[in-house]
Amino acid sequence: MRWSLNELYTSFDSKEYIEDIRKYEELIKEFNEWADSRLNSYEDTTAKIEEYINYSKSLATLSTKLGTYAALVSSVDANNEDALKYLSKLSMIGSERTKPSVKFESFIKDVQNLDEIISQSELLKEHKFYLEEIKTYSKYMLSEKEEVLISKLRNTGSTAWTNLQNKLTSNLLVDIKLNGEDKKLPLPTVRNLAYSPEPEIRKTAYEAEIESYKKIEEASAAALNGIKGEVLTITELRGYSSPLEEVLIQSRMNKETLDSMFTAIKEYLPVFHKYYRRKAEILGHKNGLPFYDLFAPIGKVGRTFTYEEATKFVIDNFRSFSDKLANFAKNAYEKNWLDVEPREGKRGGAFCSNIHPIGESRVMANFNGSFSNMTTLAHELGHGYHGHNLKNASILNSRYPMPIAETASIFCETIVINAALKEASDDEAIGILEASISDAGQVIVDIYSRFLFESEVFERRKDHPLSVNELKELMLKAQKTAYGNGLDHDILHPYMWINKSHYYSAGRNFYNFPYAFGLLFAKGLYAKYLKSGEEFVREYDELLEATGKNNIIDVAARMNIDIQNPDFFKSSLKLIEDDIEKFLQITSK
Repeated sequence: MRWSLNELYTSFDSKEYIEDIRKYEELIKEFNEWADSRLNSYEDTTAKIEEYINYSKSLATLSTKLGTYAALVSSVDANNEDALKYLSKLSMIGSERTKPSVKFESFIKDVQNLDEIISQSELLKEHKFYLEEIKTYSKYMLSEKEEVLISKLRNTGSTAWTNLQNKLTSNLLVDIKLNGEDKKLPLPTVRNLAYSPEPEIRKTAYEAEIESYKKIEEASAAALNGIKGEVLTITELRGYSSPLEEVLIQSRMNKETLDSMFTAIKEYLPVFHKYYRRKAEILGHKNGLPFYDLFAPIGKVGRTFTYEEATKFVIDNFRSFSDKLANFAKNAYEKNWLDVEPREGKRGGAFCSNIHPIGESRVMANFNGSFSNMTTLAHELGHGYHGHNLKNASILNSRYPMPIAETASIFCETIVINAALKEASDDEAIGILEASISDAGQVIVDIYSRFLFESEVFERRKDHPLSVNELKELMLKAQKTAYGNGLDHDILHPYMWINKSHYYSAGRNFYNFPYAFGLLFAKGLYAKYLKSGEEFVREYDELLEATGKNNIIDVAARMNIDIQNPDFFKSSLKLIEDDIEKFLQITSK
């Protein structure tokens, strides 16, 4: 249940790791010298841009290998001093890449005939979208001196705050009394108890979790204020109207698309509220659903899996879509690409890291055998499959924006959920259907609350650092707006801002709406798959491959989807509404 990282490096002390650090430092030094000597004129422009691409590919390969290894080790062992040391060291080394990158942005900003130059080189044609993005970002670039200073100051600013918050949450032990026994359990283990079939355990776990955050609330608030304050300062200096504008540009998405999605979501919120109220009634609550029962299993979703059973279920049902997808997941399991054992010092949640230089992925999860944990494995392997379809692309064309990042994961999740529904008894079907709706509620309703919260935090942080009480109030306000009368307003989660690590990354602002986009885009694609069958599989793989070098509108257009029209998102939400209506009907008998 633990992953192998030997395919990257065997240890921080290994000859290979130390040698690659040395190569990385030397290459950055050479890159700086190249920029100083070559980017002072526009003679031989094509060759200069080709040289930049080649340097960028080599540096991206080394930094990905070195940084991913340290990040993966740290994610499962927050107290690993070597991992923390090298994460900081790599951040400082990497900051030396800023100067030549800024020089190149300044250089390309004034290249008038970029399309013509690109057309003269196969290498540049391959990286056309990459170069066009650099030209777009160049509009928001500061002076070379300012960019270098920002890069260096981040090491003692937002990056330091992020590392502190990761350490606080990874080491937080929750005092909890279970079955008459006092225990100290890791936060992820306690949060997993929200899925327990025992009402008293869910309530006890929620109360213990809330109480535990008091130990780290002041430090977490300081970290959040430090990070958000830095983001506001830098985005204003660069000339963005807001952090959201910067995120949308990075997401290769326009405001019209975001607005069309939220228009559809707001229209469908009452549908989710009906589901929450019905779930509350089933569980014996009169004033809406208390937060501690948000994930309570309904029906016989008590179906559990060993880790081996869960992976077999995922692989077998992936095969109903394509052998390529199933074989990818089988290989990941057999080669130990997954770390799923909950343990002290390991961060909560789940993620997938696609490691392009070795053509592999690594998945971290906290597996406890629940149905939800099984679908999480399918979800994260979907991310891995996305990377698998890009492994033959240039590393510079392998990075896709967040809204598209959730497409393959949610598509894979949908495959296993629908498969489970087909073989389930009536009671099990109720449980599976409810779990699926619950997950959709998290991605639509809870994500909307997080978007509202983060928007308000940025707005207020312009004026002052937010206190713990202010952050709690904003979170409660956002939850009340999104969940409406579906939840009991006296029993919400005021500390969700501590629990979600994405708030504590200066490079991941508004790491929320992309999940909603991903769910709705994947639902729309799945509906097309049901109509198209075999033909869709090839087109789907091609779509995933295209995500590295196209904006989202063009990616969607490959499947004849107009994402600037709320009707597309409404059609996907209608599929969820159908499930909710089915759930209401079955549980009312």
